[in-house]
Amino acid sequence: MAWRNAVKLSKVKSGNLRMLNLGSKIIMICRDGDDFHATEGLCRHMRWPLSWGGKIEDGCITCPLHQTRHRLDDGELVEWAPFPLFPPYGKFVGKLSKKKNLKIYNTRMSGEYLQVYLD
Repeated sequence: MAWRNAVKLSKVKSGNLRMLNLGSKIIMICRDGDDFHATEGLCRHMRWPLSWGGKIEDGCITCPLHQTRHRLDDGELVEWAPFPLFPPYGKFVGKLSKKKNLKIYNTRMSGEYLQVYLD
């Protein structure tokens, strides 16, 4: 359990998503206005990388693959597997996987770095 330097603050622009490995964890870093967030990097539904087209809106991250949404502040599930391009597929695959919240990591600024606390 320790704070780890994740990325230079200057490299994280508002609305941009960054994927990185910290130790054995895949982490997604993002900035929403003045707030920095660190979440697990893969969606909880089909393990798709959230940074590959994910969108931040209304304090939530939306998976680019099937549109599942989680709140960035606590990781709580907001919408589960709607997959709007073909809803029957989303419902089918959604039934195969349990509904899960997104893992959230604490962040802090230290000098020129954003740090993430890994537990």
